[in-house]
Amino acid sequence: MPLPWPQRAVTMPAAPAQPAPLKPKRPRSTEPTPFAGLTHKPHCALCERDTAHPQAPPLVPPAPMPSTHRRPRAVDTSRHFCPHGHCAYRGWLGLGNLRANGHPSGGPWRQLHCTACDGYFPEHHGTIFHGKQAAVELMVRVLACLAEGLGIRATARVFEVAPHTVLQWLAEAAEQLRAFSASFLCALHLEQLQLDELYAVLRAFKAGEITADEVLQRLERSPSWVWTAMDPTSKLLVVVDVGCRTLAMAQRVVHQVSRALAPGCVPLFLTDGLKDYATALLTHFGAWMQPERRQAKGPMPKPRWMPLPALRYAQVVKSYRRRRLVGSRTRRLRILFRDLSQAASVV
Repeated sequence: MPLPWPQRAVTMPAAPAQPAPLKPKRPRSTEPTPFAGLTHKPHCALCERDTAHPQAPPLVPPAPMPSTHRRPRAVDTSRHFCPHGHCAYRGWLGLGNLRANGHPSGGPWRQLHCTACDGYFPEHHGTIFHGKQAAVELMVRVLACLAEGLGIRATARVFEVAPHTVLQWLAEAAEQLRAFSASFLCALHLEQLQLDELYAVLRAFKAGEITADEVLQRLERSPSWVWTAMDPTSKLLVVVDVGCRTLAMAQRVVHQVSRALAPGCVPLFLTDGLKDYATALLTHFGAWMQPERRQAKGPMPKPRWMPLPALRYAQVVKSYRRRRLVGSRTRRLRILFRDLSQAASVV
């Protein structure tokens, strides 16, 4: 009888090993990373110039001239000052050293006499009308047309004046306005400032005179950007400057803003998406602060350049489609300075 072939023992398959339990992922925090500060203060050419050449201390005004017992003067000279360089009363107002001395040769301008230095000068000295043969009304009308947007050559044709003469009057008027703004716009108390940079070619683009491609080509090779800082409440233009769209220009504009504000005044700053504004604001509205020690032993941490606690800053980035506003997003101070800290660490 044949024997059966031996068969292998049937082994049961091993049970699969239980996988190890997965560790739960750590939830990512949505809070913005605090700004750690900068180890070096950002560079500003105007701040370095002011440090190298500090302003002289204010001068002490001379003693007012004593009043006389004569008839009171009918002409008010308190808004004029003596322009002579050797006079001790040069540049001082309302000290009683000036006297009216009639109209020389029957002209329209009155002559003033300084009793301190015994000098004479016309009352329109230092204005754009001094030394001009043209009528005052003509110059005022020419400048008014230029302010309304009429071109230089068109204004010259209307008033029958040479274009170079119109250009010279415009340059002198601009210098007068710059000096007036420097003396008037100071110690301002503002709650909000809007900073923006504009390009003149956008007017032609909005009017349909040029295409968008031509605008981009002109923007790439042209440095003519108009930088403005305006108070939206009073519509006061604190700063108007022209230059390239660079960090150095942003530092220059913010430096002028800081000089015009009152000591301790830090308004709310609103800008577009240009990142150079964050660096410029941090430069002029920051201070050195000592971080806290994290360990009981070891060297003290280095001081950090941090924004002032009163500084508030946000960027409003708008999105346009076919010349229409389709949306906007706001980037606040913490996020902006966090990005600035990351960029500084990379550099």
